[in-house]
Amino acid sequence: MTISDRVRIKDVRVLSDNWTPLKTTTFEYRRADGAWQTQHRETYERDNAAAVLPYNLARRTVILVRQFRLPAFIRGYDDLLIEAAAGVLDNASPEERIRAEAEEETGYRLHHVHKVFEAFMSPGAVTEKLHFFVAEYEPEMRVSDGGGLEHEGEDIEVLELSIDEALAMIADGRIIDAKAIMLLQYVALHVFR
Repeated sequence: MTISDRVRIKDVRVLSDNWTPLKTTTFEYRRADGAWQTQHRETYERDNAAAVLPYNLARRTVILVRQFRLPAFIRGYDDLLIEAAAGVLDNASPEERIRAEAEEETGYRLHHVHKVFEAFMSPGAVTEKLHFFVAEYEPEMRVSDGGGLEHEGEDIEVLELSIDEALAMIADGRIIDAKAIMLLQYVALHVFR
């Protein structure tokens, strides 16, 4: 039996569509014991996205970005968030989009990006799946100051940190962005051995 055999969608309503659609869904779910249970869930219908962590093996450095995030602020985080560069795919392939996003946010034109995994970041409420990449960079690959796109409300600071400092920032709570944590742990295990 597949999951499709265990789910019957009964009703879907759009609650809001200002930034991304927020929907409420009523469905029946066949439990492990065979009984059907009616459930209600709200989901944000987010497009898929991609994130990248540029690294320089010889210098043992990584590129991260720092920016304001309203949801983190609302939850009481009174600082800018340090993150991996990322963006919504906007009908592009993950590889195309992450190269463009890296250049917009960090100012680095990355030549070769390597996909390392995919993950749902908040599968209980958000439909978005993230494609995770790493990419080698060299100082001469910087073609601009980065900073993001002003018309999208971006005001991004570019950070070049040693891998050791970035990992210490996870440990002491200065880096709390899941994308950054996952990619930093990946490069610590597989690149900076």
